[in-house]
Amino acid sequence: MNNEEVKCKCHEGEDCICEDVCECGEECTCDDACECGDECTCGDTCECEDDEEAKPKKHKWGKKNKEIEELTESNKRLEQEVLMAKADLINYRKRKDEEVVRMLKYSNEDLVKEMLTIIDSLERAIDMDDDNLNDEVSKFLSGFKLIYCNLINTLEKYGVKAIDGFNKPFDPTYHQAVMTEKRDGVESGMVLDVLQKGYLLKDKVIRPAMVRVSE
Repeated sequence: MNNEEVKCKCHEGEDCICEDVCECGEECTCDDACECGDECTCGDTCECEDDEEAKPKKHKWGKKNKEIEELTESNKRLEQEVLMAKADLINYRKRKDEEVVRMLKYSNEDLVKEMLTIIDSLERAIDMDDDNLNDEVSKFLSGFKLIYCNLINTLEKYGVKAIDGFNKPFDPTYHQAVMTEKRDGVESGMVLDVLQKGYLLKDKVIRPAMVRVSE
């Protein structure tokens, strides 16, 4: 310990060292009071009278730090959950928007399919040979051809068009093979005949073409 100017409680006697016992029987004390852990004016470090009193404080702060860490981790998890929920909501809205667009795009599909059977009947009628018909029937046939042309033009305005498959390679996306035939000079897998026309509604096949394919 360093010698400092300290006095005993009775303020008598010679200078003494802090915490020494004075001649009067009192304990010398430093002029400045200090707290546990601080350095005394006499050069010593003040110590707690009971070290056990400091332990609960350390334990208390350790517990608080642990709680802070747990809350921080919990906050991070909640942030991740919020971000995931937000992403799921965005994807859900996107899917719904796509479904609405698709529904509107092909909203008249059922009607078009029903009209295709009418077109098939008109095509069979107009394929008749005019030379073998009398004048009155030929007039009816001319009317059928006019109705057929108007109907096809109207459907085309709404994105309906026939699938062109004759003399082209067989494509299962657009063609349905109902017959096969081996024909000289024709390579395998070619469409020989279209037995029933197929149709597209915009970019969707609503009826594949029924075809005869070369072996």
